[in-house]
Amino acid sequence: MTSLTRCFITLFVLSGLMACEAEQTAPGTDATADGRIDLIVLGDHVVTMDAAATVIENGAIAIDDGIILAVGPAGEISVAYAAEQTLAGDNRIVMPGLVNGHSHAAMTLLRGVADDLALMDWLNNYIFPAEVEFVDAEFVRIGTELACWEMIRGGTTTFVDMYYYPDVIAEVVDSCGMRALISATVIDQRSPDAESAVDSIEKGNSFIERWQGKNNRITPIFGPHANYTLNAEQLQATRAAAMQYDVPISIHMAESPFEFQYSQDTFGKTSIEFFESIDFFDGPTIAAHVVWPTEAEIPILAEREVGVIHNPTSNMKIASGIAPITDMLKAGVRVGLGTDGAASNNDLDMWEEMRLASLLQKVEQMNPEVLPAETVLRMATSGGATAIGLGEKIGSLEVGKRADLIQVAFDDVHHVPTYDVISHLVYVNDEQDVASVVVDGRVLMREHEMLTIDTERVAAEAAEVAARIQSALQERNQ
Repeated sequence: MTSLTRCFITLFVLSGLMACEAEQTAPGTDATADGRIDLIVLGDHVVTMDAAATVIENGAIAIDDGIILAVGPAGEISVAYAAEQTLAGDNRIVMPGLVNGHSHAAMTLLRGVADDLALMDWLNNYIFPAEVEFVDAEFVRIGTELACWEMIRGGTTTFVDMYYYPDVIAEVVDSCGMRALISATVIDQRSPDAESAVDSIEKGNSFIERWQGKNNRITPIFGPHANYTLNAEQLQATRAAAMQYDVPISIHMAESPFEFQYSQDTFGKTSIEFFESIDFFDGPTIAAHVVWPTEAEIPILAEREVGVIHNPTSNMKIASGIAPITDMLKAGVRVGLGTDGAASNNDLDMWEEMRLASLLQKVEQMNPEVLPAETVLRMATSGGATAIGLGEKIGSLEVGKRADLIQVAFDDVHHVPTYDVISHLVYVNDEQDVASVVVDGRVLMREHEMLTIDTERVAAEAAEVAARIQSALQERNQ
């Protein structure tokens, strides 16, 4: 279909006209070449998450070549288009796919290996040693596939990842069909795939050169770990490399009281002030956690257009604190949601993150009106997309954007009755309710059936890795 024809038909649907110069026929009949497209997704409710958070009753999305061509009433779209494939919409809510702004996907294989510990104890005495001992390319492949399975099943279509062997992660994402920003991790210690910060950056350069522009769903980026695992010169070198390739950076920032004190003791400044002082925000930055920004630092985040990723479950579990999300939103900070890794969460359920994000702010401020459902849903969709730099491409169901969307079933008992669709999505829905998932116009899961991942193989391989880790831990504890 030509761009001119696509635009013409889109205008036809949006205007509600019932006639067109090109003959249009309903799905199931012999359509003209101009009217035949890849996919139509139907829904009793279509939640667009555009600027107005429009909800269309008995709506549909028309998709071709991975792009949203039209959003509107199902009757109009069925007249204008004939699709190769249609996802039925009975008892279905159609909405944008969820955006997980911070994860360590392959750590699904370390789920539950070290719980109920403070952050630095957890990192230094359990996670870092376990990674050096167990993590290799095969571990990352299996763990990332397991994570993609979990995320697709739960309606996540895009994630930002920070882990080792980024080429392996990219290959898995390419295979399973998700969208991801994949970080080359930079850390000043021996890690599973590098010997030092310098080695990490050099390998990161090569990773970005291999993947930049190769796949529209995969964005290679840099992932310096934190200001307590890298010094100022190493952080500046990572930013310089990111600027050279014109890619974003994802980093842990202002996460814990430890980091707050460490930054003051080491750099003479609190974390965000320190990063500002070394011009770290000169390029796109995705800052995970940001639990402890000062009043003076929040305007810096807004002015520098830093994407803040709130990880409420992980922050609670490691007792990092409650991030001042409402203050940041009021100041104009771009805020999204993330799960963190499954070793500190212990799942990749974005519905849980939405619910906890809202409830935490309400109880912390003793005000039930703060962070309402629509705001939180936006943090997980269009707002999250903006926070990670993809707001022009994904996050809402609008003509011209990439077709990343999900169907949520609302026929379970906990959806009866449904008075407010957006409220139910945040306060009632869970990952088991996601029925179908589409990324870039490709159906990855249809009516709970995974189409791009061999789940039996992944489960068996994950069990083998877990048994090996469990045996090693038992030997160590004897």
